[in-house]
Amino acid sequence: MPQLRSISSPERSTSLKARESWHILGIISEFVEATEKLAAVRPAVSIFGSARVRPGHPWYDLTVDLARRLSEAGFAVISGGGPGVMEAANRGGFEGPSPSVGLNIQLPHEQVGNDYQDISLFFRHFFARKVAFAKYATAFIAVPGGFGTLDELAEMLTLIQTKMGRHIPVILIGSSFWKGLLDWMRDALLANGLIDAQDLDLMKIVDEPAQAVEAIFDFYQARGFDPTAQEGENLLYL
Repeated sequence: MPQLRSISSPERSTSLKARESWHILGIISEFVEATEKLAAVRPAVSIFGSARVRPGHPWYDLTVDLARRLSEAGFAVISGGGPGVMEAANRGGFEGPSPSVGLNIQLPHEQVGNDYQDISLFFRHFFARKVAFAKYATAFIAVPGGFGTLDELAEMLTLIQTKMGRHIPVILIGSSFWKGLLDWMRDALLANGLIDAQDLDLMKIVDEPAQAVEAIFDFYQARGFDPTAQEGENLLYL
């Protein structure tokens, strides 16, 4: 890979440097906008799940009920802003009194913004969007989903495990869906010494929306919803 100084054409070198500079400024602008719009939106719950389910599907209807309960309990609801479970989460939050937040991103398929967002942000970079999901969440809820849901789940567990993020409730909705994954973690990861036994306790499986809301309040019963001073410091380095 040639260095910029070795490019023979000054015009070409300048063009490349200018493009990279604008790219960096674009990334910074996404972080700035997220901070301005979300810093005061707390407590909040990030909800993930499949973009491919439609209204009338049990997972969609369950998520609408869940998000509405969270909103009525005083939690802002954060989703990816798209269709499927994301739409259901925003829809339930939108129907309640607390803010419904969509962290939208442009994808070649699947991602079309839904109409149930009180606060909408638009990202071009996945990593900036993922920071927003983690940084402003008081709890993380995973409804059944595909690679994107698994990616967010693994990232959240990694942040908590390494103490680079807040220790927050991580709740999985649907015992029959998630049981195989937890069995694999126990049989393959734990059995081979790749995780510790307490790492499995970072997740809680429930089947009903009311159980998810109760689990969040149970988690915070002995402490407030605001991050501790150390957690706040750690969040600066996400």
